[in-house]
Amino acid sequence: MILRTICFIFSIFLFVVAVDGKYGFVSWSLGKAVVSVTDNYEDIPEVHVARATYTNDINSTGWAFLELHTHPDVPDERQAYAAGFLEGFLTRDLIWMHWENVLKGYCYNKTEVCGLIEDYVNKNEDYIVSMVNANPDDPYWYQIKLYYIQLEGLSVGYNEATSNPYEWLTVRDILWINMLGDLDDLAFALSLPPETPDSLLFGERCSGLVKLLPDWSDLYTSQVTWNSYQSMLRFHKMYVLHYGMSAVDRTLIPGWKMSFSSYPAFVQSTDDFYIISSGLVPAETTIGNSNRTLYENVHPNGQILEFVRAMVANRLARSGRQWVELFRKHNSGTYNNQWYIVDYKKFKPRSGSSLGSIQPGLLWVLEQLPGYTEAADLTEHLKNTTYFPSYNIAFFPRVFNLSGGNQRIATFGDWFAYDTNPRAKMFKQKQAGVVSPESMFSVLRYNDFLHDPLARCPCVPPYSACNAIAARNDLNPANGSYPFRALGHRSHGATDAKMTTYNLHKTYRFLAVSGPPHNITRGIPPFQWSKFDLGVHISHVGHPDLWMFSPILHYWEWG
Repeated sequence: MILRTICFIFSIFLFVVAVDGKYGFVSWSLGKAVVSVTDNYEDIPEVHVARATYTNDINSTGWAFLELHTHPDVPDERQAYAAGFLEGFLTRDLIWMHWENVLKGYCYNKTEVCGLIEDYVNKNEDYIVSMVNANPDDPYWYQIKLYYIQLEGLSVGYNEATSNPYEWLTVRDILWINMLGDLDDLAFALSLPPETPDSLLFGERCSGLVKLLPDWSDLYTSQVTWNSYQSMLRFHKMYVLHYGMSAVDRTLIPGWKMSFSSYPAFVQSTDDFYIISSGLVPAETTIGNSNRTLYENVHPNGQILEFVRAMVANRLARSGRQWVELFRKHNSGTYNNQWYIVDYKKFKPRSGSSLGSIQPGLLWVLEQLPGYTEAADLTEHLKNTTYFPSYNIAFFPRVFNLSGGNQRIATFGDWFAYDTNPRAKMFKQKQAGVVSPESMFSVLRYNDFLHDPLARCPCVPPYSACNAIAARNDLNPANGSYPFRALGHRSHGATDAKMTTYNLHKTYRFLAVSGPPHNITRGIPPFQWSKFDLGVHISHVGHPDLWMFSPILHYWEWG
């Protein structure tokens, strides 16, 4: 253990959510964290280490909500530990449910691979410990130390609230669940099986869109998660952590405050979608990599897993360029994504007779592969086209070629080409009609696979519900015929949509909806576990049966 040494049209109406949940706070007594829970905010004492408000509203809105603040007068390491401890304690039940649903059986019939992963993690932790100890005043390694302390605190807080020993989770367990985005790449790199998994070949996880209104009156940033349906226990989280840059530089970190979509037990987003006090809004979609030789660049020494690097960049970066430079350091080559980083400080919206303005650095895009990253300022591209779409295919030609893109086209056809993929065409067509948050949201939830010619494929029947901005693979017939598995019948699809605007980002808010898209008038029913043929085989503890929620706009209680 590292710390041993340290598509649905805008639904009828919009819920504005400002819920009262239970409150918790951590005080420090006799060298240890002590947690208290209350129904009244007034019970939180002025002297505390961390405080939070938590509500599980999944059955009503599709979301749980956690807002967590640490006290600025408390040492950083104590803040980090208390933040994790309090979250683990308050959200214990959802953590156990999510563990059962997404990770509990991961190593069944994969003991050899999981042993290789454990060995990697041991060596990687030894490397991180050595770097933290050798660079105690370096902001990068200082923030990594705080991140792992938060993970440890979450494990201890979770176990403090858990009476059944069968449900205890170790710090390593908590690390594994936070590693979920990295796991498939890591497992493949360490074992190199003869067949490349579909998840790496197709990279079909998430859609994203940055949209500049043509009159420059607003700028929208969004992300649509594609994932397995068992992952749908979802959170809105806000972290307000008053860390210094390092032990010697007590300047408050740029990313001291951030809101993001997340999951139980995760101390990052993993979708990913963040709104940060620096003015940055980073998001990503996964890109496929079928170039097996690149995985030889994955090593436990000299590298940091993706989920850690993303949060360090979120905390330390003041600009898109800085975010890119921080993130690409110590590239692990796992969870290989296309990141788009919007810097709202570089945008002034048009208002009345006042013209809007855009500065260089508004939009940075970074793509990662094992052993290679490429990034560029695409602000001029955004100004010229008014949009940047993201749909699991690399934008940069060198990344596309290195990742095996040309071979995928040769094998499977134009579905894998940057300009001819169905989502590329849909984004190009649909973004032109975006004039408001409502019309933007309808694009994010778009799925009309029964009627849209762009959803057609050499399949039986001749279309796929995966050919959409918001996929619904469960609606593809189980007895259908598809040229590759990504287009077929699976427990997989768009599990949410989130977007923010110029004004919303200033208050860390985002429009969001949880669950797969539905549009009954177009033949797309809401997802329902009891009507899903694979439901009896897939753990979905704690889930609502029917996923038919409206978009929400959550107000943070403490701002």
